[in-house]
Amino acid sequence: MALNPALAESCPVPPPGSRGIDDLLTAARARLRRLDPERAHLAHRGGALLVDIRPVGQRAAHGTVPGALSVERNVLEWRFDPRCPARLPQAVDYDVPVVVLCQEGYTSSLAAAALQDIGLGRATDVVGGFAAWRIAGLPTLGPTPPRSPSTAPPVTAGRALR
Repeated sequence: MALNPALAESCPVPPPGSRGIDDLLTAARARLRRLDPERAHLAHRGGALLVDIRPVGQRAAHGTVPGALSVERNVLEWRFDPRCPARLPQAVDYDVPVVVLCQEGYTSSLAAAALQDIGLGRATDVVGGFAAWRIAGLPTLGPTPPRSPSTAPPVTAGRALR
């Protein structure tokens, strides 16, 4: 993601020991064996769990990947930690291959690193995210078209208008 130079000049002095998001992203990606969309597709077809962490609104607006598990980012660790009672049935052990997908491949890197932190050493993500997946021509569904307004006549106070 590009940094706005005007914003960089107005940033406060960070507290000692803190790391910026660019540092966190670089550290996360250094631990991952990231997959391009084609390799992620092959891994998914070979049994890896493809996990879409995008919010429901983004999935509706941009589409989804058939067969991907939808697990929003805010509950990801709880759903994949084999020792957690809130885990998914697929979170059977620490060797489960998990490929995380977000919209553009940024949040997924941080999420895959978090899964590695809880012991899922084979967790990784998709370079370029769903956008790159779609550009590569891999299978997608949607997006979901917006709902059309109802054509039914309005009803007021329990009686139909004539």
